[in-house]
Order: sequence, then C-alpha cells, then structure tokens
Amino acid sequence: MADKRERVDTVTGAVKAMENALAGPIEPPEHVRLRAGDRPFWDSIVLARARDKWDTADLEIAGNLARCKADIERLQTEIDAEGDVIENARGTPVMNPKHTLLETLSRRAVALSRMLHVHAEAKNGRAQDQGNKLQEQRKAESTVKAKGNLIAMPSR
Repeated sequence: MADKRERVDTVTGAVKAMENALAGPIEPPEHVRLRAGDRPFWDSIVLARARDKWDTADLEIAGNLARCKADIERLQTEIDAEGDVIENARGTPVMNPKHTLLETLSRRAVALSRMLHVHAEAKNGRAQDQGNKLQEQRKAESTVKAKGNLIAMPSR
C-alpha cells in the first residue's frame, strides 16, 4: 500500500516545514565531490525542493547538476572575455568552439533539472504539492529570520 502524502496545511505539515527551515541547506553525501565554485549552485538546487523530499540518489544527481551549472558560468565568462568569434591557428575567424560545449552543458542542465523536478513547471505547475511544501518552508524561513529564534518570545 502506498504511503499517504502529508498535507502541508496541517500542524504536522507546518512543523515539518519549520524543521526543514531550521536545518538549512542539505550537505552533499560524502561520496559526491563538489569543487569550491560548485557550492552556490548546490545550495540553490537543494533549496528548490522541500528538504524531506531528497534521497541519496537525487543528491548524487544534484551534485552533477551543480558542477554542470558552475561549468556553464565559467565557460560563459571565458566566452565573454574571448569573444564569440576567435581566430584559429591559420588566422581565420571562426565561432568560438566553447559555444558548442556551453550548449551541451546547458542541455544537460535542463535534463538534470527535469530529472530532479527542480525546474519551473515542477515547482509551480503540476507538482503543486511540492510547490506548497516549499512555500511553507519559505514562510518558516522568513519567520526564523524575522524573529531570530522561536523560543520563549514574549508577546506584546
């Protein structure tokens, strides 16, 4: 028998959202290697879905996507510096070959985002429950940020 999905508009759902918010971004599994420049992308990827909806297999794919996105940014910076057209060894102007790699990585990023359901449609469209859980987590994060802590706060 399939597990019943937990509703986000219940006390239990609100408590889970607050626990997720307090826990912060998920750390990569030990066997997933991230370079220093990959970390901002990792954090944005794992924060795009409710914390309790990640498993190890998904986190492995998230590591691949984080590396891919970091490489896209690095390549774009290099293309911006070199230009869209460069001279080959014979002095003939040619399209910068890094554009081809950039296109490949961009397609890979889209495919990996779809696999992880962290693309726009998954967050805002058909996967409405996931979007609701993320919205509740964001509300909880805002509360934590605004109030500092939630323990023994006097009311006025």
